[in-house]
Amino acid sequence: MTRSKSMKTFSGPTLTEIPAYRWVVLTLAWLALLFAFVDRLAWANLAVKVGGSLGLPVAGLGAFVTAFYIGYVVSNALGGLATDRFGPSRMLSFALVPLGITTFAFSYTTSTLMGLTIQVLMGLAAGADYSACVKLTATWFDFKLRGRAMGILTTASSVGVVVTNAAVPYLSSFAGWDGVYRILGAVTVGVGLLCLAILRDADTPAVAVSAGTTTLGSLAKNKDLILLAIIGFGALWGTWGFAFWVNALIVKGHGLSAAQAGAIAAMFGAGAIVSKPLVGLVSDLLGGKRKLILIICFACFAAALLIFGSLHTERQFMLAAPLLGVTAFIYTPLIVAMVAEMAGPKLVGSAYGFTNAFWQLGSVIVPLVVGVVFQVTNSFPTAFAALAAGPVVATIAMFWVRESHSF
Repeated sequence: MTRSKSMKTFSGPTLTEIPAYRWVVLTLAWLALLFAFVDRLAWANLAVKVGGSLGLPVAGLGAFVTAFYIGYVVSNALGGLATDRFGPSRMLSFALVPLGITTFAFSYTTSTLMGLTIQVLMGLAAGADYSACVKLTATWFDFKLRGRAMGILTTASSVGVVVTNAAVPYLSSFAGWDGVYRILGAVTVGVGLLCLAILRDADTPAVAVSAGTTTLGSLAKNKDLILLAIIGFGALWGTWGFAFWVNALIVKGHGLSAAQAGAIAAMFGAGAIVSKPLVGLVSDLLGGKRKLILIICFACFAAALLIFGSLHTERQFMLAAPLLGVTAFIYTPLIVAMVAEMAGPKLVGSAYGFTNAFWQLGSVIVPLVVGVVFQVTNSFPTAFAALAAGPVVATIAMFWVRESHSF
């Protein structure tokens, strides 16, 4: 990989010129994203315990998720701009350390208002993590390797689902819900400091085929990026709506224990771990084609949610969860890569920050919607039909997207 003179500004130019260093960058970005997701998803396993101690009704549990995403959506857009301005490696550390501190602080929650406030702060702290990780990966890996690199990076969310559902119930059994948040907060701060010490930014022009003349104004008017924003909104509506509600819905709707529900949710995350790198590799082998693969992925996701909602027994849920997990996460590396490639290397952070901010609105709204739907109807299938509406919209909108890449 060619290096320009700008690389001399880095504290470790020799390190960054080593080809294998890109994999160190990917590993640390993956680890950072993993703990950012675990901090976020821990609530799915601890909501009933925390809600019981604070006297919250079932529908009120979703308010804590919404509070986190209010902060997360706001800081995604600002964090994306800051990522392009100050560099992704620095912004990743600046996101993780405050996230760890606020996660630790949440363990001291004694009232609903205090908990909601800290969740907003957690969201604000976490907002720049994904933009920074995406820009690090997009700029350290060229077009021929980017699909599989994004596939590996985005497995962090799937592994996060598995780790959270496997570890959090166990930890809470002897440390309590507050102890879990203290452990997660301390580890997250540690990962943030590790990123600060080791990560360096790539020389962006060195990986670009064409620097292009893309500006923030042209990004805002790009119809394909607008469509991808709508598509991501619908896709994440289904993915994170399921991730945040599956435990409570299975416990409340079918009378299974919290441990049984956690095992089912863990299988949901496990199904996507292999599929993300695989779909990225397939896309790379097809010359970077993403559109048709995404249409198929979204359609299968909607169908899988409807089928899952019609099941009744623990065995059925355990068998279906991995397959649903594949469809719920497999699209991620391709849609992330499409956003980065349309934006160009200099504005990856801004483009992804704004699109991801809009995507996360689905995560803000869906916990409340599904909670209300289930409380009003007391119907497990109806709740899953509400979740399936998101990927249905994504499937339809994807037909109008034009594929393009600037680097």
